[in-house]
Amino acid sequence: MNEKTMLDDDHYENVIREESVCTSENLVYERPETLLDTPLHYCPGCGHGVVHRIIAEVVDELGIQEETIGVAPVGCAVFAYNYLNIDMSEAAHGRASAVATGIKRVLPEKYVFSYQGDGDLAAIGTGETIHTCNRGENLLIIFINNGIYGMTGGQMAPTTLPGMKSTTSPFGRDVKSMGAPLKITDLVAQLPGTYYVTRQSVHKPANVRKTKKAILKGFQFQKENKGTCFVEVVSNCPSNWKMTPLESNKFLEDQMLPFYPLGDLKNPERKEK
Repeated sequence: MNEKTMLDDDHYENVIREESVCTSENLVYERPETLLDTPLHYCPGCGHGVVHRIIAEVVDELGIQEETIGVAPVGCAVFAYNYLNIDMSEAAHGRASAVATGIKRVLPEKYVFSYQGDGDLAAIGTGETIHTCNRGENLLIIFINNGIYGMTGGQMAPTTLPGMKSTTSPFGRDVKSMGAPLKITDLVAQLPGTYYVTRQSVHKPANVRKTKKAILKGFQFQKENKGTCFVEVVSNCPSNWKMTPLESNKFLEDQMLPFYPLGDLKNPERKEK
């Protein structure tokens, strides 16, 4: 930092302090009440923190903090309860949708959601996910797809792209021997129990707004008791992709999104038009 920059910064801070421009009526963006004032443990550039904030904003805007229950399993999602000031339940690896089902059936008036990664939801939890959606359990599943096992060291996940390197596919995913990536959102969209299924992202501001709208719908549709809402968020993993946050966002846009295209896969509002 040069002397001119330091002077500019000092001048800027003095103006703010002397003119008292940081008043409540001038604020255009602030921390949601449901988002706890806790430093995030996620790696720089990770999309999890953005989705946490979106959930908190939606809960605040709907005024359902006391009526909301979240379920987080093993994986990077495991510490969601550290950041969201709502009732949370822990679940064993892959069992979040099963736990959420039990909670919703016992407390049907509550807003219940699970928050799961791709290694959890689409691998060890495939059975729970499929049958929860097929039964049409009246809850919201939020699915973070970053194409890799994030917490446990960057192993290949069911969602890892063809040719994509990981610690267990160091030469890239070979479809012939390792199978093709699992597009589980496309799969659950075919099940009669799902009501609203969409795939979004949070790598750009416009996409953040679309994801927020999708999660908002997922909560609102619970009041209609029509079935399972499923929101996939295609995200990044800079640490395990061995990229900077900017590089990982570019990879997401250039490589992930062509394979996992964004948009609604099942939208009841569209059918009514």
